[in-house]
Amino acid sequence: MKDYWQKILVVDDSRVVRISLREVLESAGYEVTEAEDGQQALTLIKTRGIPHLALVDLHMPRMDGFTFCKKVHQFCDMPVIMLTSEDDETTVVQGLEEHAEDYVVKPFRKQELVARIKRVLGRMESYSYTFDPIIEIDERLAVDLPNRKAFVETEKLSLTPTEAKLLYILIKSAGRTVSTEYLLQRVWPLEDAFEDRLHAHIYRLRKKIEVDPKSPTYVVSDWGKGYTFPPKVKA
Repeated sequence: MKDYWQKILVVDDSRVVRISLREVLESAGYEVTEAEDGQQALTLIKTRGIPHLALVDLHMPRMDGFTFCKKVHQFCDMPVIMLTSEDDETTVVQGLEEHAEDYVVKPFRKQELVARIKRVLGRMESYSYTFDPIIEIDERLAVDLPNRKAFVETEKLSLTPTEAKLLYILIKSAGRTVSTEYLLQRVWPLEDAFEDRLHAHIYRLRKKIEVDPKSPTYVVSDWGKGYTFPPKVKA
């Protein structure tokens, strides 16, 4: 079964590599967008929405792969596979610990790369919402994650990086409970974060987007387990 609905962003300054990756990924059924560096990739995300996964080179002009990952992860938890010729052990470890779900050294084997992509995407939830540049939740609420904005009725509100990332994770898993442990791990992957810190950010997020923060309808507590975002209502 081909995953035509799944979108992959290829970020590499080599046109030859981008063409090769496009052929491999499209033959596997993915929709592909290309960028020649991290700066262009960020622009594409802001104008076309957040892809399901990005394949990212490390050494690129204007903005390298690690910097791109840092900026993206200020507003979402998009999975990244680093695809680069840099095989220094320290760099590989840094990539895996701080930025990426996987790290593949060039030259890559086509079928192995596709298998790694499927493995990473297999851990992701089936998206109820489409991550367009502006995500229409309902008639009252819309969210622009790349620019960290929430549109609540007629008001435009700024979101902190943590609030945007929390919303991304919850919306991605809409209709399912996201455990407290998972949120702590994904929002603060390099820190020892605890539940009270998460609760404080949830409280502030609810104050911005809920009609009544004390009786939330978007970020709903599943007591003792985590939080749930409502699934998209089909027209």
